[in-house]
Amino acid sequence: MDSHRRRIVALAHPVYFSLLASVAAGIINTVWVSRLGGPAVAAVAVATNTENVLLGVALVFGSGTTVLVARARGARDPGAVRAAVRGGWAVCGAVTPVVVVGGYLLREPLARLVLGEGAALPLAVGYFAISMPGIAVFFAQQMVDAILKGTGDTRTPMRLALLANGLILVCDPLFIHFYGVRGAAASTVLCRCVALGAGLLALRRNALLRHAAGPGVAFRRTLRTGLPMAADFTVRQGGALVLVAVVARIGVTAVAAYAIAYKVLYLATMGFYAVRQAAAIHTAHLLGAGSDARRAIGRQAVTVSGAFGLVAVALFALTAPWIMAAFGAGGAVADAGVLFLRCAGPYLLLMACFIALGGVFEGSGGAPVLLRVTLLGTAVQLPLAYGLSGLGLPGVCLAMALAMAVQCAVVGVVLGRSRRQEETEVSGDSDDSDDSDASAACAA
Repeated sequence: MDSHRRRIVALAHPVYFSLLASVAAGIINTVWVSRLGGPAVAAVAVATNTENVLLGVALVFGSGTTVLVARARGARDPGAVRAAVRGGWAVCGAVTPVVVVGGYLLREPLARLVLGEGAALPLAVGYFAISMPGIAVFFAQQMVDAILKGTGDTRTPMRLALLANGLILVCDPLFIHFYGVRGAAASTVLCRCVALGAGLLALRRNALLRHAAGPGVAFRRTLRTGLPMAADFTVRQGGALVLVAVVARIGVTAVAAYAIAYKVLYLATMGFYAVRQAAAIHTAHLLGAGSDARRAIGRQAVTVSGAFGLVAVALFALTAPWIMAAFGAGGAVADAGVLFLRCAGPYLLLMACFIALGGVFEGSGGAPVLLRVTLLGTAVQLPLAYGLSGLGLPGVCLAMALAMAVQCAVVGVVLGRSRRQEETEVSGDSDDSDDSDASAACAA
């Protein structure tokens, strides 16, 4: 196995299990809260989806810190590592109060915007009253994970995620029994506090909390690096949210099937994002190794992500009926969900390639380019989905695949242009060298 592929796999698989563990928190809460009735489930669903959106905010300091720490580690510059850590904490410290205070004050309008009036509204407001202050813990944990990943340690974040969600699994029944929906929020926050404490101890052992550069410089560097990555994630999540409105034109059955099937797709897409993070870390570690190394990392990232995607596509196609049944879907909803899962194969395979290559862009400082490509893909996807929605969910799948194909094609053009430019520069340097040698010979 290629050395780059081995490194990508070694970094990626703990990240994948960390992402799975994070999703598990929402699933665990939903399972236990379901005993309280439909309104309680709706309230928790809104809260967990809101947290997914806020994850995009966390990427501003999280992804930026991971890449900067990885670059500094690759350059063997301890001072730069500590500066990157300080910059990440500075951005985290600036962003967190805005989100926490704003979310707490706007908890009722936010819940009403999604749920409208009804029995679920006060339950969601009560959940937000605890979960919004708890976002401070969530953001701090994302920051700890980002630092550890930047150093090349993706196993400790995995262990911390498993610790938090293992505690949630134990504590949820007790807290929900006594405090209802609020208990689910309190259980999640308290268990994450325990994991955060363990994460801070891990950082202390690695001696990464001391600063070595001015806060202003470190702050701006982290923000400049992380903002495009966060925007890329937010645009993609926003596009998925708008796509729900497009699917709603088909009917309630399609919305229900799409909601279930799209969650199932996360099992594959989280793998793609795990490879992306691994490729970004590995690229940043080898930033000074040249364009050949970056291209080799990109090829291996696409190979790993594509193979994972191919397996996922085959499994979804074969087990789609059992998957829908596991979620309690039946009748027309189950049939529509099975059809969607089987039609999503081309989209998933194209996405596997695009997301994996994104890690090389992020690790080498090309995240702004990737953001523009994502914006283009979203702008293509939504009108296409609207126009093809007359074909039902297969039409939506076709629109998603075509938009992803456009993104892959644009990335291919960008990579080809970059390669030609590098070859021209090398050729120009060689010509300059030949001219200098000729001049020296004439002078002699």
